[in-house]
Amino acid sequence: MFLNNMLTNARFAGVFILLLLLSACARNPVLLQSTYQALPPHTEITSVPFYAQTEFQCGPATLAMVLNHQGVDTDVEELIPQVFLPERDGSVQPEMLATVRRYEHLAYPIRGTMDALLGHLAAGDPVVVMQNLSLPIFPMWHYAVAIGYDLPNKTLILRSGEIERHTMSFSRFDATWARTERWGFVVAKPGTLPARITARNALEAISAYEETQGPRATLSSWQAFVARHPSNAMGQFALGNALYADQQPDAARKAFRRATELDPTMGAAWLNLGLVLAKLEALEAAIDALTQAASLEGSWQQQARLALEALK
Repeated sequence: MFLNNMLTNARFAGVFILLLLLSACARNPVLLQSTYQALPPHTEITSVPFYAQTEFQCGPATLAMVLNHQGVDTDVEELIPQVFLPERDGSVQPEMLATVRRYEHLAYPIRGTMDALLGHLAAGDPVVVMQNLSLPIFPMWHYAVAIGYDLPNKTLILRSGEIERHTMSFSRFDATWARTERWGFVVAKPGTLPARITARNALEAISAYEETQGPRATLSSWQAFVARHPSNAMGQFALGNALYADQQPDAARKAFRRATELDPTMGAAWLNLGLVLAKLEALEAAIDALTQAASLEGSWQQQARLALEALK
C-alpha cells in the first residue's frame, strides 16, 4: 500500500488549457513557402456532418460535428447542457475541451498559425476554431469547424452558423481568428496522435485526459506519444505511470529508467523508478534510484527519504 500511494502521489500532473487573453490586432496570414510545396492545392473533409447553429449554440453544434465525425453517438440537444453557459450566452473553451474528454476522446490544441491549420486539414483532421466576428472591444464569439481549403484562391471552408459550406478568404478568417489568439483544437480517439500536433500540445492534451479518466486510460495514448517522440523524457515518465497503473511493473521500470537517462535531473522519475524496483525486489538498485531522487531538490525528496527509511 505504501508503494502504491507513493507512486500515485508522484504521478504527472496535467496541464489544463487556460482562458486565453484576446489580441486586439490582426494581420494577413503569410504562408510559408513550404506550405505551398507540401500541401495539396485543395482539400475538403466532406464526411464531417453538419448541424445548424442556432443563436448562442455554436459550441454544442461544433462539438456534435467533430464528435460524430469520430463515431460518437451524440447530438446538439444532448451537448447543450454540458457546454452552454446561460450566464455567458455561449460556451467557453474549458467546457468545450472537458466535454470532449467526457466522451472519452482527446482534444489536442493546435499551433495557432494558418500553416498549422491547413496542415491539419490536409491530414484529414477537421479543426474546431474560435473566432471573434466583431471588434475586440465588442466581441462576438463564434465556434466553427474548419473542414477544407483552396490554396490557389486562398479560401477556407467551414461548417459555420447555418451555412453547411461557408467559404472565407484566408485574410478575413485570420483576422477573426487572431482576435481569439488563434485558438483551435482537433479531436482524436485514445491511442491516436494526430499528425502535426507538437510534443508540447500532445503532452498537454494527454495529461488533461489523464486527469479525468485516470492513467490506465491513457496508456495507448502515451504509447503513441513515445513512438513519435522517443527522446521526450516527460513522455517516458508518463508512460511509466500508465504502465504501472496497468499492472505492468517491469515495463514501467524500463520507461522510468529511460526517463532518467534522457533527463538525469528528473527527480520524480528517479523516485518512481526506485519504488518500482523495490516492488520487483531489486533492493540494491531501488536504494540507488531513491538515493538519487533524494539528492535532487523538489517535492519528491521527502517521499524518496521515507521510501529509503522503509527499505532499510
